[in-house]
Amino acid sequence: MQFEDFDLDHSLLESLKAMGHKTPTTIQSKTLPLALEQRDIMASAPTGTGKTASFLLPALQHLIDFPRRFPGPARVLILTPTRELASQIHRYACHLATDMGLDINIVTGGVPYGPQEEALAGNVDILVATPGRLVEYLDKRKFDAQSVELLIIDEADRMLDMGFNQVVQTLAIEAQGRKQTMLFSATLEGYGVQKFAADLLTNPERIDADDLPRSEKAKIHQWVHLADSREHKFALLCALLNKEEVTRAIVFCKTREVVASLEGLLQQAGIQASFLRGDMDQKRRFQALGRFIKGEVNVLLATDVAARGIDIDDISHVINFDMPRSSDVYVHRIGRTGRAGNKGTAISLVEAHDMRILGKVERYIEQPLKRRFVEGLRPKHKEAKVPTKKKPKEKAKAAAKRAKKAKKK
Repeated sequence: MQFEDFDLDHSLLESLKAMGHKTPTTIQSKTLPLALEQRDIMASAPTGTGKTASFLLPALQHLIDFPRRFPGPARVLILTPTRELASQIHRYACHLATDMGLDINIVTGGVPYGPQEEALAGNVDILVATPGRLVEYLDKRKFDAQSVELLIIDEADRMLDMGFNQVVQTLAIEAQGRKQTMLFSATLEGYGVQKFAADLLTNPERIDADDLPRSEKAKIHQWVHLADSREHKFALLCALLNKEEVTRAIVFCKTREVVASLEGLLQQAGIQASFLRGDMDQKRRFQALGRFIKGEVNVLLATDVAARGIDIDDISHVINFDMPRSSDVYVHRIGRTGRAGNKGTAISLVEAHDMRILGKVERYIEQPLKRRFVEGLRPKHKEAKVPTKKKPKEKAKAAAKRAKKAKKK
C-alpha cells in the first residue's frame, strides 16, 4: 500500500515525498482510512511507529476539504503531555503543511505568556498544546474551544499518569461541537485509559498495532550490569559511555538532584553531557536538547520528564542509571532507542535494592534480562534475592509444622 492509495491531497503527498516518507507504516495504514471518514479513533501503537502522521494527515486533509471562510480560533486541537513532544508535533505539522498557508501554533508551559496570547488572538488553524497552560488561557478567556472541529489526544496514558485527566475533560467539554476525536496511547489496557476514552469518544474504532512487521519492530538488545554500590555503578556508567559503539546515549535518573550531581561527576571524568530536568524553563530545555541533537555532546542525562518527549532516530543506547519506579516507564524509556525498526541497546545498572523492580520489569516484558559484566568492574557480591511471599497453603503448612513442634515440647 502507498500513500497515493488514500484520498490525500496532492500537496500532502508532495510533502510526504519531500520528507522521505514513501510507504505508510502499519499504524498509518490502519488509522488513515477510518480517520479520513471522520470516525472517532482509539489507537495504541509502540513509540517510533509513525503515529504522529496518523492523526496529522487526516487533520490537514480536513482543513483542505473544508477551508475556513473567516479568521478565527483553532479548528484542530492536539493535546500532548510534555513540552518536548508538543514541540516535535508542531514542527512535524509545519513540515507537512508546507506552502498550505495554514496557521499552526503551539502553547506550552515554560515560555512567556505574551507571545502565546498574541498568537491565540489571531487566526489559528491547528493548535498543539500541553493541557496545563492551555486551561489557564481558557480560564482567562484568552482561548476559545468552541470552534474546535477535531480533538486529538496523544500519549493518553502518560496524560493520566501526569494527572491531566480533569483538565483534558474540561477542554473536551468546551470543545463539545467537535466532529471527531482521536485518542492515541502506548497502551489501551487498564481501567484508567478505558474510562478516559469512554468519556471522550463516541463509538470509537479501536486500533491495535501489535502485529508489526519485522521492519517496524524495535530491535532493542537489553541487559543488566549488577552494581555493588553507587560508586561501582558510576564506574560502570563511565566505562560504558567510553565504549566506541556508544555513539549517542540517554542516561535516565530518578530525580533532578541525581541528574545535577551526575552531570558534575561526568564532567570531572572527562565526559561532556547535557541534561533535561522538570524544573528547567523551555529555553534551557531546547538548548540542552539542541546540543545533543547537533552532536555537540553525545550524552543526555534525563529524568522521566523526557521519557516520552524525545524523538531522535539515532539514539544508540539508553542507560538506566536509576531503575524506574514502574515497569511501563521502563518500556517508555527504552523506546527512545531502536526507533523505526533501527537497532538499539538498553542497559540497566542494578543495585541490590533494585532487584524487586527488576523482577517486575522482567515479568512485564515477559523475558529475563541477561546479566553481563565489564572486565575489571565485576561485582564482588552475589546477586541479591528478592524474598517471595508465601502462598496461603504454604503459610498454613508452616503454621501447622510449628504447632506440631510446640506440642512435642
